[in-house]
Amino acid sequence: MKQASIFFAFLFVLSLFVTAQNNPENDGDQGIKTPDFVLAFTKTTGYRHKSIEKGVHTLRQLGRKNNFIVLQTETSEDFNAQNLKNYKLVVFLSTTQDVLNNQQQRVFENYIKSGGSFLGIHAAADTEYDWAWYGKLVGGYFESHPNDPNVRSAKIDVLSKEHASTAHLDDSWSRNDEWYNYKNINPNISVLLNLDETSYEGGTNGENHPIAWYHEFDGGRAYYTGGGHTEESFDEPDFRQHLLGAILWCLGRE
Repeated sequence: MKQASIFFAFLFVLSLFVTAQNNPENDGDQGIKTPDFVLAFTKTTGYRHKSIEKGVHTLRQLGRKNNFIVLQTETSEDFNAQNLKNYKLVVFLSTTQDVLNNQQQRVFENYIKSGGSFLGIHAAADTEYDWAWYGKLVGGYFESHPNDPNVRSAKIDVLSKEHASTAHLDDSWSRNDEWYNYKNINPNISVLLNLDETSYEGGTNGENHPIAWYHEFDGGRAYYTGGGHTEESFDEPDFRQHLLGAILWCLGRE
């Protein structure tokens, strides 16, 4: 039933768009374009972030203003070839631990190899440790984070402004969040934001501490940002613009 529900939700949203396209009031309007569909995957089998629902709400808000439609699922069975072909981007929004079985993993690998895109937000790096392909796609795995408190202020160095996700930022960006340390970092990623470990306590990656990056991987596109632990993150204008730029790059609209 859950798999059917997201399929019918997809059809319902698509029917609304078709209705709008066929509305006589829209005749002659050349500005209407078919929206891109984005799947927000929020399944957790480990720690569950309170910010997940706020994150989905934010993605939908961004979509309404930028011609993409976000559907949410926590059902692994939605990772089948027939369903995924409807989406130009799949977002892993603070997923944790094992969320897909072997068959679903193969389907997702084929989705990326066929030109699909992936966006990982925060705990997407705390997911599928036994799936090596996924680790390379994300670009790294969560290793640890500061405690007591785990949310604190830190400074981020902006290494490049030539990407839609960072073009709006100053040379440094200070904000509150839970800061991940990473392991198994893919050497082929292009790092956009680097965490300044001298600005807070608890960092273990040293001078090279990537916190947001992108790369083209195995036929598709992949982007990861370490922000988004707190609900407040999704109210920050700079973080929202950061997410939007990442999405637009994943959608090929840069």
